[in-house]
Amino acid sequence: MLKAFLDFREQLRYCDWNIPSDIIKSFRTADIVTCEGVPFNRVIFNVGGNKYRLICGYKFGSRNIVLYVRFVGTHKDYDKINDVCTVNMFA
Repeated sequence: MLKAFLDFREQLRYCDWNIPSDIIKSFRTADIVTCEGVPFNRVIFNVGGNKYRLICGYKFGSRNIVLYVRFVGTHKDYDKINDVCTVNMFA
């Protein structure tokens, strides 16, 4: 598991995103989710050949993008989530 996320983090170093659709250009299996009533929309990344899922809130700033990790788990754990817009396993 750790190697999959280290590889994912390494790929992030080479990303140049200006708009949400740029995320999909870098990670074709990612899904962008628009969330109403919460401060951040979400992006769902498939990690480790789709063994794991990473849900992040994201915010584009004037010079960079910030990803807020909301969930890290197996695909099976992800399937138990009712609403990706409200999940926050760290709260």
